[in-house]
Amino acid sequence: MAGLITAVASITVSIISLIGVIITTRASTSKIQNELKINNAVQDERIQELTREVRLHNSFAERIPVIEQRITALEKNVFK
Repeated sequence: MAGLITAVASITVSIISLIGVIITTRASTSKIQNELKINNAVQDERIQELTREVRLHNSFAERIPVIEQRITALEKNVFK
């Protein structure tokens, strides 16, 4: 009889422990997923900002040679 009580107690403790592990694992997974969503949103925002800055830079890079040509033409006309 004592052996049966010990076995039932062991099984009960095991089941309770398993339930605790499942609950903890789910909570951890949920927390990690939320953190990943936040980090992804931040990264997306940074990428958008960098894209905007690159476009601005490219716009300047396209206009600089034109400006240099105009300056050269003006210098030729002024210093003739």
